[in-house]
Amino acid sequence: MPIPTTRVELGFDGNGPGPFFVLDDPVAGVLDNTSYVLAGPYFQDVSEYVINIRTNRGKSRALDRYQAGQVGIDFNNRNRYFDPTFTASPFYGQIVPRRDVRIYANNLEVFYGTIDDWDLVYSPSGDSIASLSAYDGFAFLSQQTLAAATNTVQLSGARINAVLDDPGVNWPVAQRAIDTGVETLQADVVEAGTNALQYMQTVETSEPGELFIAKSGNLTFLDRSSVAPSSAAPVLADDGTGINYSSVRVVYGSELLFTQTELTRVGSSYLAQGNDLTSQEVYGIRTLTSDNLLHNSDAALQTLANYLVNEYSRPEYRFEAVEVILSQVSTVNQNLLLGLELGSVCKVIFTPNGIAPAITEFAKIISISHASDGIEHRMVLGLGTLNTDVFVLDDAAFGILDAGRLSF
Repeated sequence: MPIPTTRVELGFDGNGPGPFFVLDDPVAGVLDNTSYVLAGPYFQDVSEYVINIRTNRGKSRALDRYQAGQVGIDFNNRNRYFDPTFTASPFYGQIVPRRDVRIYANNLEVFYGTIDDWDLVYSPSGDSIASLSAYDGFAFLSQQTLAAATNTVQLSGARINAVLDDPGVNWPVAQRAIDTGVETLQADVVEAGTNALQYMQTVETSEPGELFIAKSGNLTFLDRSSVAPSSAAPVLADDGTGINYSSVRVVYGSELLFTQTELTRVGSSYLAQGNDLTSQEVYGIRTLTSDNLLHNSDAALQTLANYLVNEYSRPEYRFEAVEVILSQVSTVNQNLLLGLELGSVCKVIFTPNGIAPAITEFAKIISISHASDGIEHRMVLGLGTLNTDVFVLDDAAFGILDAGRLSF
């Protein structure tokens, strides 16, 4: 089976080699044409020079916050095309930081970000490698600060949009995928200079939801009611009943074990505490803390404290990650996996050492990484538990009464 076809494109400006609008030109100067762009980046396909690609997006554990996605790409630079000082390069003037980069596999999006750095390595033999490193929009947001403001009482999704509308952020509306939100947030006062990303991550924790940059570059906020149907979940299996994987990592420990929670919110001295006394007798007191949340009432804060201790007060056997060598699965299954996003659901079937019975669990995807060198393409899905997801009416797996929570 073939390796996925990978395409790397760099965003060039009007001084580059792309098909830009030319005033008064009979072909390139025709208004409203779609072949010659008037403004914005032109994406140049540079795939023929790529040696390898490494991407990583997501987080390590369910209770962590998502980090800025990153990519590293090595290019063959024997012809000096990626040397920013080489005036004969067709890319001269374009090999600079702060340009966009996007990656596709089988024409499906894998990563969209902004170049942070170029590194050039030369050897006496004439071999030369140009390497770029890039990050997604979280790197931008982590450096933006907010103007002074007083927010109204509003749902978490509206609060995220308010931050993105702030003059210091000005995130494009077309690059947002924001759920409405379930949690009502208080009318807090935002001080000038407040970090935009950190504030939105406080909203994320208060919901609780998931905030990340999608592979398309869109800022995405999933509220706690968001769950993909089990029918859409690809099956990864070692018994021939699903997509074959090359390895699986399983954990059973205390990294997500908390028998007590202590939460505070802005503008209140109330300490919301949740306790699982039975688990404390067995595992001791392990406290999960979170301060300065944005709930609109002490009662709402207490509800979250009770919920968290209920979800994390016992050690959990869970699948941590699965790795798939895409050249070993069909193109149909390659595309199924490449279409997955953070927050997507998958089903994993694992038979340890081939000894029945198999272990079967649904899991939420919390990280996605790729490594491709033109010969082999490895994809690793980092997984989190689905125990926290809501009841889904009529769903064959998530709609079973008494098997999970009906609401929160």
